[in-house]
Amino acid sequence: MNWIKVIGQDELPPNGRKVVKVEQRNILLLNHNNQVFAVENSCPHLKLPLQKGKITDDGAIVCPFHRSAFDLTSGNPTEWTPFPPGIGKVMGMISKEKGLSVFPTRVEEGSIWVGM
Repeated sequence: MNWIKVIGQDELPPNGRKVVKVEQRNILLLNHNNQVFAVENSCPHLKLPLQKGKITDDGAIVCPFHRSAFDLTSGNPTEWTPFPPGIGKVMGMISKEKGLSVFPTRVEEGSIWVGM
């Protein structure tokens, strides 16, 4: 695994989020409950951006478009395209259910590092 320094720790305040480019990938950094998470900034359903997605109390990010939800630690889907009502399940058939790419993080010497 290659650890890459992406930003200073002070650039990601509590409950903050920031998209960074790491090895040609757009990675969404999240500071949730004083823990730093790094996930692909692209919903696996239709590749739409996740940066404005809601973070749930149980630690999942919800896609703002079709409301698929993914565990921030594992990337596993906890909900797959429940929106819009009535056609959400049909929309879910467009792309088979799959997980969100997640990356390990560490905070060291005032910087946030992502493992690729």
